[in-house]
Amino acid sequence: MSNLEAVPEEMLCGEEGQPAGIEFLPPREVPLGGPRAMPVRRTLPQKQRSLIGSWCFLDHYGPDLVSSSGGMKVARHPHTGLATVSWLFTGEIEHRDSAGYTATVRPGEVNLMVAGRGISHQELSTPDTTVLHGAQLWFALPDSTRQMAPTFEHYAPEPVLIGSAELKVFLGSLAGSTSPVQTYTPPLVGAEATIRSGEALELDLDPTFEYGILLDTGDLILNGSTLPVDHLAYLPPGQSRLVLEARDTPVRVLILGGEPLGEQIVMWWNFIGRTHEEVVAYRTAWQEEIGAEPAAPPSGSTYPDGAPYPRFGPFPQGTPAPLPAPVLPNAQLRPRG
Repeated sequence: MSNLEAVPEEMLCGEEGQPAGIEFLPPREVPLGGPRAMPVRRTLPQKQRSLIGSWCFLDHYGPDLVSSSGGMKVARHPHTGLATVSWLFTGEIEHRDSAGYTATVRPGEVNLMVAGRGISHQELSTPDTTVLHGAQLWFALPDSTRQMAPTFEHYAPEPVLIGSAELKVFLGSLAGSTSPVQTYTPPLVGAEATIRSGEALELDLDPTFEYGILLDTGDLILNGSTLPVDHLAYLPPGQSRLVLEARDTPVRVLILGGEPLGEQIVMWWNFIGRTHEEVVAYRTAWQEEIGAEPAAPPSGSTYPDGAPYPRFGPFPQGTPAPLPAPVLPNAQLRPRG
């Protein structure tokens, strides 16, 4: 999925009554692909919080009637230095990328696309999808792997029952369940949990991790405080226990976490680099490759960082026209993390 806008400078403050040491990050609505496109609720990044472990981006959408929203129609666009994680609750999405991978994203099945040095892809909701509901996440690759060749993995985790609650661990390890998907990043975790009304889920946490808990649906008490729907709770390192209590309605949450990345990143549009100049070069390469702006291709068909030309790969004919990059801001892009 495309970010489709520069990372905002505005900070959204937490809620009153949140537990000590925990931040509540409210969402802001963003049109995915333009003012008439499907709306999404973005909780990461924010000015006060750019990363949770390696996680750097979280869009939450739906449930949307495709007949009203138009569904997901994200044409080909580029990525560098990150991995995209697609997780659905309802509906289906068709994925196609320039590394040659095609896949259908289905509820309860994770699709991980590692962009590495550069990839482009498109995502379109399937014709028979009537309701679309899910999340699109990114995590940043560390400097040691961010120039790797792009790749893709699919995995359908087996649900784990903890009392009456159900846990699906799609990345990393939690509650004795481990995903086999390789992430090429410091240890992280991604999971979905569902809890019946009037029940609770208690989990042991890795105290070296920081965590984010996104409430998708339901009436939730998190470690003793109410988390509003669509909000993301941030738990800093040092937490060893998580208690999620469903009150009058069943609860569904996404649990994200990981060791702090320990690196600063420059994130703009769909690119992650380490300097302003790197991101400018990625944009120039994309615009040249799609014919949007003239530029000289690299000599010897290889970019200075070793990426082959074209950096963002070939794409089949007959697909929707690629998305051009927005204009860069008139200010230096700043590292965050």
